[in-house]
Amino acid sequence: MEKINALAADIGGSYIRMSRVDDCGALHGPVLRRSTPVDDLDQFIQTLSDLVAELRQDAGNGSRLAIATAGLLNPATGVMRAANIPCLNNIAPAAALSEKLGRQVVLVNDADAFALAEATRGAGVGHVTVLGAVIGTGIGGGLVIDGRAVRGSGGVAGEWGHGPIASHHPHVLNRPLERMRCGCGQHGCADTFGGARGIERLHKLLGHPSQTTAQIVTGWKGGAAAASQTIDVWAEMLSEPLSLALNVTGASIVPVGGGLSSEPALVAKLDQAVRARILNETDQALLVPSLLGADAGLIGAALLARQISEGRP
Repeated sequence: MEKINALAADIGGSYIRMSRVDDCGALHGPVLRRSTPVDDLDQFIQTLSDLVAELRQDAGNGSRLAIATAGLLNPATGVMRAANIPCLNNIAPAAALSEKLGRQVVLVNDADAFALAEATRGAGVGHVTVLGAVIGTGIGGGLVIDGRAVRGSGGVAGEWGHGPIASHHPHVLNRPLERMRCGCGQHGCADTFGGARGIERLHKLLGHPSQTTAQIVTGWKGGAAAASQTIDVWAEMLSEPLSLALNVTGASIVPVGGGLSSEPALVAKLDQAVRARILNETDQALLVPSLLGADAGLIGAALLARQISEGRP
């Protein structure tokens, strides 16, 4: 039996999930969940401490805590930019958490964790180069080569969701389209239209009444004209930066995570648009839904923290 030498947490803007993880990345015991105290660092630390206390009996008092969370983490400085968890923004959280919790804490980007988990335990097994694509509230990504996460300068490798890359004259629309401002400060990033909130903004920008992404997708699947236009424009625009990322990285598989990955028809629609635009022509699907689902963040956090601790990334 593999040694359980890590606790893993997957932290989002709404919830913290934590479990015990062994050296092979397998979860053991319950996955605990608590609301995320996004604005209060002391309460954030206390919540983690309470979860650790519930799990540490079987994991060992000195076990590492691996945390996957959204945001940019600079590997050189440890400083984090975390828009959805303000109490972690512009500080080096790992050092503070290690001191307070009395154990080694390793923070990693959640998209990197997702990509590594899928590359080594999920849909990317058997592929040398894997590009993980998180399409949920927004857009994220991670790159894995030969089973190792590529973190890159400033910790931004694989982040295909940002940069002024969106076409403002989609062919399926045949008219100019305003490029929306992104939270990163630029205009036209895939993050502005590619995720769930982005689809809703795109739908309104096309002149349609406000709807949730779930309603838009349901309408598209039912043949509704307005929803179908929105999804057609979405697939064309999002496939452009994603196909460029595939041409640059040479990835042979793209596991898709995040909320929109639960819609196989939507993943298939985007896959078809991507394969029409890449240089390496293939009849095989490149975009595939995640096999690990919600556990990918926990598994990937533990695996990536282990690589970092061993000096391998």
